[in-house]
Amino acid sequence: MGNMDNMEQVIEKASAHKRLTEDEALLLLREASLLTLGSLAHRIRLKRHPEPLVTFVVDRNINYTNVCMSGCRFCAFYRSAGHEEAYIISEESLRRKIRETLDLGGTQILLQGGMHPDLGLDYYINLLTFIHENFDIHVHGFSPPEIHFMAEKSGLSLEETLKRLMAAGLNSVPGGGAEILVDEVRREISPNKCSAGQWLEVMRTAHRLGLRTTATMMFGHVEKTEHIIEHLMKIRDLQDETGGFTAFIPWTFQPDNTRIRVTPRTSVEYLRVLALSRIVLDNVDNVQASWVTQGDKIAQVALSFGANDLGSTMIEENVVAAAGVKFRLPKSEMVRLIRQAGFRAVQRDCFYNHLRTEIDTET
Repeated sequence: MGNMDNMEQVIEKASAHKRLTEDEALLLLREASLLTLGSLAHRIRLKRHPEPLVTFVVDRNINYTNVCMSGCRFCAFYRSAGHEEAYIISEESLRRKIRETLDLGGTQILLQGGMHPDLGLDYYINLLTFIHENFDIHVHGFSPPEIHFMAEKSGLSLEETLKRLMAAGLNSVPGGGAEILVDEVRREISPNKCSAGQWLEVMRTAHRLGLRTTATMMFGHVEKTEHIIEHLMKIRDLQDETGGFTAFIPWTFQPDNTRIRVTPRTSVEYLRVLALSRIVLDNVDNVQASWVTQGDKIAQVALSFGANDLGSTMIEENVVAAAGVKFRLPKSEMVRLIRQAGFRAVQRDCFYNHLRTEIDTET
């Protein structure tokens, strides 16, 4: 009976848009019904974004290399340096991919790769310089593990490393490599990657220098429920400190072709965590649905479970595809899905500025 009373109090508190404690968030995630979580999250989303709009961005994931010495157990994309499928992108290929992106109405590229043992900071500086000398496009690039790796390899501080990347044309930083921000979990799934504290420090430094970033969470592998809550609290605490996160994006681990054998999380479990993210992260404006891992139908449902953004059309995506999941959404389909879910579609940029509101009235 005590837990039922506590649950009612927590639901009332969340309904009143008051900040939840770690224990209260844990109780909601473990015991609240799916529809209760969805209703609370949607109410909070509508208070923050009262207009019936759902945003999306047109971009392309470009992986400059698939060589990575991290060897994360959850990754099906990486190759070792001597592998026959290992590559570093050529200028010709990079030029073609960016030109195609611009031709399709894209406004940014998501530039990520692996922790390549033979690439120094000069490679990344030259890569950014080449892009900005040839194209007018936003570079959302290099996750915190990559930036941490660059700094350690070059013997520079995080601040100096980021300043040099920014000077060469880095415009914002994606939140990849967060997985679960609990070292106990990270030691099991990605022992060679930066720690939770180092991930947060890269983001703290980026925010201090004026770079906006996203934050992510990959769940559904070896973590426990309390680890999900701990992750959310760490994101919320840093956002209180810096205000630098533009959005939060949770998604489920895809186990095929990886070295972690688990049953994939259900869509219901995904929606529960998504809704809780909106409820707990009261200082993050945007929550993004993951159609890449969930497919279009669940992504539509997610728009009533706290999400106000449908992410990217992903002209190209390789990492999740390597794990056997290959959903694709052209822009016209993205707009259709948003409309069918009862919202108006608006193309945005990386900072959530609205770019093409005229698509609201397209038939």
